[in-house]
Amino acid sequence: MVAYEILKELTFGHRVAEEEVETLSSYFVKTDHWNKLYRGDIDVIYGTKGSGKSALYTLLISKSGELFDKSILLVPAENPRGAPAFRNLLPDPPVTEREFIGLWKLYFITLLHGLLVEYGVNNDSTKKLEAALQREGLVRGSLTLAGILSSVFDYVRRALRPQAVEGGVKLDPVTQMPNGFTGKIIFSEPISAKLDVELNSVDNLLGLVNDALTTSNLKAWVLLDRLDVAFSENVELEANALRALFRVYLDMLGFSNIKLKIFLRSDIWSRIADGGFREASHVTRHLTIDWNRNSLLNLIIRRVLNNAALRESFNVSEDLGSAVLAEQQALFDRIFPNQVDVGPNKPTTLDWVLSRTRDGTKSNAPRELIHLLNSLRDTQVKRFEVGSEPFPEDEQLFARPAFKEALPEVSQVRLEQTLFAEHPDLKAYLEKLRGEKTLHTLDTLAVVWNTSPGDTAQLAAKLVEIGFFEPRGTKQSPEFWVPFLYRDALDLIQGSASDS
Repeated sequence: MVAYEILKELTFGHRVAEEEVETLSSYFVKTDHWNKLYRGDIDVIYGTKGSGKSALYTLLISKSGELFDKSILLVPAENPRGAPAFRNLLPDPPVTEREFIGLWKLYFITLLHGLLVEYGVNNDSTKKLEAALQREGLVRGSLTLAGILSSVFDYVRRALRPQAVEGGVKLDPVTQMPNGFTGKIIFSEPISAKLDVELNSVDNLLGLVNDALTTSNLKAWVLLDRLDVAFSENVELEANALRALFRVYLDMLGFSNIKLKIFLRSDIWSRIADGGFREASHVTRHLTIDWNRNSLLNLIIRRVLNNAALRESFNVSEDLGSAVLAEQQALFDRIFPNQVDVGPNKPTTLDWVLSRTRDGTKSNAPRELIHLLNSLRDTQVKRFEVGSEPFPEDEQLFARPAFKEALPEVSQVRLEQTLFAEHPDLKAYLEKLRGEKTLHTLDTLAVVWNTSPGDTAQLAAKLVEIGFFEPRGTKQSPEFWVPFLYRDALDLIQGSASDS
């Protein structure tokens, strides 16, 4: 059976970019977003969870050789996989914004010095930088990112956390550091003109890095991804850390040869901005990743075309991924049935798939789409192996029933690994909706949750914010609709709770 043989070899790739470093570049869509990032026009990339931020980050790192040929050096400031380096801060995190700013700057300085050493950049500025860091025990050497961070934060903590004894701490009139601190790196400009020649502020050290790069006709990009994972256990810590990071980003705009490249979830950025961040309007070199029907169709086709057996069987080339949309749609229609639910008013298969992987914000992310396609492939293979009917028609690889059988796994993973994992405080309220109807009012939610009107409204608003509910109705009579993405995982029943 030809379809079965193709399906055994078929893959739509990993839904998490970090797991497909080797193959990502072969079907990644080099959009205008990518071109702006690659050219260096953009510093901050926002996007929803699963929207492709890490794909851009991963692809950027994979192009380090090409960028080196353009005199651009890359240095990741967070582990692309595994435990985040910043997790080590959680037991005893920075307690003030000043500590976080000092931590970010000195951490970047240490990373950049390691980069200069790695690429053999050796000039007067490098030597001064080396001497300052060596004296304070902050040369990277063989330390991991977590090790560097721990060493830097220990230094910042000793510098900026005075140990109060008997009524107060005297500050040095020059450095504004506690008298007990003997380090020579300080975190603000000295207020006295009579300086120790060995005294350096973090901004002076950044200036040395910039001078070292400029002298060698080089630029450095410091890459930051996975910040949502690094501080996920403490929302307040996350807000303090990221507000400080963006203040450091703005401070560093004056250094022409050093650039921060920050990949951040758009909902986290919204929380920071909404919580009060006056400088938000100054962050202008940014873009937000968004997807529409056409770009998601193209994503599917490019991943389909990455399978040699399918290309051979369907007599198509990889160039089809760059063809007009009508030709891409034609290939989609050869592989998939025209509808999942058959009927004159039923959606096409592509629209059905997109509606089932969309959250309450009405946003589609590649992660759930790719997950559904891989689950669909596995489901169809099992159907072939046990002789389930009906089989696909003509060239099609998938039978209609396989789509609905594939969806529960995607729903369960999204609920447990995203909503439950990121919002454990809301898990009990989501569980209380298990087996309930898909459309609610504040009154019906109050009954399900056994909450007061005020608490019910607050909880419903939180669930709208995280994309579990899609808001409907009017301002006077709001309604809350659960999208298809979460229905299977909670055994929800189509219909309005008001009719019960």
